[in-house]
Amino acid sequence: MTYDGKILARARDELDKLRERNAAEHAMRVREAYAREPEIKSCDERLRAQMIELMRLSFSGAEGAAEKIAALRDENLATQARRRELLRRMGHAEDWLDEIVSCEKCRDTGVYGGGVCDCLKKLYNAAMTEDLGALLKSGDECFARFDLSLYDEGARATMKQVFMAAKFFAENFPEGPNNLLFQGGTGLGKTFLSACVAREVAARGFSVCYDTAAAVIGSFEAQKFSHDETADARVRRMLSCDLLILDDLGTEMQTPMAASALYQLINTRLTEGKKTIVSTNLSFEEMERRYSAQICSRIRGSYERLPFVGRDIRLLKR
Repeated sequence: MTYDGKILARARDELDKLRERNAAEHAMRVREAYAREPEIKSCDERLRAQMIELMRLSFSGAEGAAEKIAALRDENLATQARRRELLRRMGHAEDWLDEIVSCEKCRDTGVYGGGVCDCLKKLYNAAMTEDLGALLKSGDECFARFDLSLYDEGARATMKQVFMAAKFFAENFPEGPNNLLFQGGTGLGKTFLSACVAREVAARGFSVCYDTAAAVIGSFEAQKFSHDETADARVRRMLSCDLLILDDLGTEMQTPMAASALYQLINTRLTEGKKTIVSTNLSFEEMERRYSAQICSRIRGSYERLPFVGRDIRLLKR
């Protein structure tokens, strides 16, 4: 995986803050323990002194060092046992004064096995997902609030299948169907169901990016013609995020640059195994008149079509 340097820096900042909070909590516990039971402080001082003496004896090579090391080991074990007893007497677990870490794998360093630890990847994905505010507007976008009763009887069975397919996609991400095509008229719940998927996938630590087709293509244009760093970073996020939600396909202006950008976006994500949800009001016939055969064949062949049917829900809610 290729990481965006600026986003990775933000993720590392969050990891630093987490380490600081853990260190502050640990310091508070130590102060409390020393105040309530001063002998714990004495135990800690003895343990440190014993470790220093152990290292000195190990490297000294002096006569009788082995016997002294054995005696020191017994003394150290007795000190540790006494410390544990004192902590239990205070009502705490034996490890209550151990260093506090949120990730046992990397111990909050962000590095594991010579690469980026999963904990830092989650923070990185969270940073990538911060721009979902435009999609998660009301804060109540979740599958439990998708109301099938808003659809008339003729549409309800189809929309139930659409709902179940989208829910399955989100709950089994990144397994399951490669990509989804939300296809249907305005006001049928495409954006709301996209938000439900986004919230579920993002909550599980995956990076999710959302924008309209017009805005995404605008970023590609700014990257190419204006050499805009912000646009460049945004394009790289769109290409590399775990899930991209491309809304309102078909509302963008038709230009050679738009066609090229759309093909690059769809083809790159397919090649790299990145999942995408495309939302559009266009039928397949309208898409074929508007877009190249290369774009349409990739959407037809690699996206599961979910047809949104019924009457405009927004009008029914008034």
